[in-house]
Amino acid sequence: MALVSYKNFSLGFRSGEAITPVVHEINLDINKGEIVSLVGESGSGKSVTAMSIMRLLPSPPVEFLGGDILWQGQSILGMTDNELRRLRGSKVSVIFQEPMTSLNPLHKVEKQLIETVQLHQLVSTKEASEQALAMLQKVGLRNPEQKLKAFPHQLSGGERQRVMIALALINQPELLIADEPTTALDVTIQAQVLELIARLQKDMGMTVLFITHDLTLVKRFSDRVAVMERGRLVETGLTSRVFERPAHPYTKRLLAAEPKDHPEPTVKDEPPILEGSNVRVWFPIQRGVLRRTVGHVKAVDGVSFSIRPGESLGVVGESGSGKSTLARAILKLEPSKGALRFDDEDLQILDKKGMRPFRRYMQIVFQDPYGSLSPRLSVEQIIREGLDIQKVGNMEERTQAVIEAMQQVELDPELRFRYPNEFSGGQRQRIAIARALVMKPRFIILDEPTSSLDRTVQFQVIELLKRLQAEYNLAYLFISHDLKVVKSLCHSIIVMKEGKVVEQGVAEKVFSAPEAEYTRQLLATAFA
Repeated sequence: MALVSYKNFSLGFRSGEAITPVVHEINLDINKGEIVSLVGESGSGKSVTAMSIMRLLPSPPVEFLGGDILWQGQSILGMTDNELRRLRGSKVSVIFQEPMTSLNPLHKVEKQLIETVQLHQLVSTKEASEQALAMLQKVGLRNPEQKLKAFPHQLSGGERQRVMIALALINQPELLIADEPTTALDVTIQAQVLELIARLQKDMGMTVLFITHDLTLVKRFSDRVAVMERGRLVETGLTSRVFERPAHPYTKRLLAAEPKDHPEPTVKDEPPILEGSNVRVWFPIQRGVLRRTVGHVKAVDGVSFSIRPGESLGVVGESGSGKSTLARAILKLEPSKGALRFDDEDLQILDKKGMRPFRRYMQIVFQDPYGSLSPRLSVEQIIREGLDIQKVGNMEERTQAVIEAMQQVELDPELRFRYPNEFSGGQRQRIAIARALVMKPRFIILDEPTSSLDRTVQFQVIELLKRLQAEYNLAYLFISHDLKVVKSLCHSIIVMKEGKVVEQGVAEKVFSAPEAEYTRQLLATAFA
């Protein structure tokens, strides 16, 4: 008997009297002790299908339209509230995508783990605390006694995700639902987290339902794959078979959506538009009553680079390596030492007022398109905001510029009166790119612009960025932990670790013959 069985399961969302079907007649068995990956684009129904096992989605608006989900033969849709409480946390547990928003920011790690234990086990606080410490040790958290006393914001992204795994596994569930558990993590931490889940799955004899859009992880991690498109299960099978001989056209399209290997060549004799020499950002460590400086955190320590028009410089490295701090220093959003020249002008001697004219030509696109767009402004207001601040043209000219920018990023200008929540993740990232483009910049910082996007949408955004670069001779500083995307877009690379450059050079050479051991580790993890 399967651990979980979907039997002609259908689900929809109610809005007033209308019901919109979103999951259509799913049939899927998940057997004990296996790892099943549920893949597909955003909006394909992956998460609502998985979360229906725990009945976590509020009803209304969720309406179960037909079929059933069985837990070891028992109907989940027919369970009472008491039966559901026994199922959640003790039999079935979840690792969510973003640990920072899933952990309670007001409580220390220890309290959250103890609470999870005592909800399902009749044990004392002392026994629960001992279980919490043992689980943090099991998930490989360094200094677990110290981490128990920490708040979530005091931990790194990888540490928070390990705490989430500890919370999910502390009651030894039979089924673990892992919902995009590594999307926000850099490539080495991503590998560590996946290896940890795989090891714990074997040690505990657990079943894993893995929801993701990263097919590289699916290939390395799962026994079977289930592919969803627009609420329908279009293909299932052994991982090796689906990757080697995909049957459905949608699966073939997903597997084909790989970024192309190399960027377009650049014109070598153009002078650099941006140069940095020995750039340093040091944060003082202050102690004592008088707050004396006793040392420095060297977030960026002696980085030098140059970028020509039409060229992309990739900056890669783990979280905390100094990538984003370097970007903020270039934009003069973070005080720095060393030389910074834009279009042969010395940026370091400029104050806030002196920098304003340059800000028009230096733009940034952030990692999270939803968080970087104001929910209170329409798309037109968001894209036009920079023109309003810089007082570029009259209102009619600004509106026309917004329309042209939306056309450039392949968005219908008629949608400009809508708000960000009415768009998909890929569309929101296009809005963010349009906001940068409308200023007619010469240099754009792209800070992890594709990490939260589906494979096919990611491919589309990368191809869009390449086309825009070719059309407008744009210079890019591309920050990413996805080395496949970096290989596709960047002409040269800086590899950073703990604020320092460990390797730097032409992208093709770095990828084919890396010199630093750290670079070799990154490449081995990314292209395994």
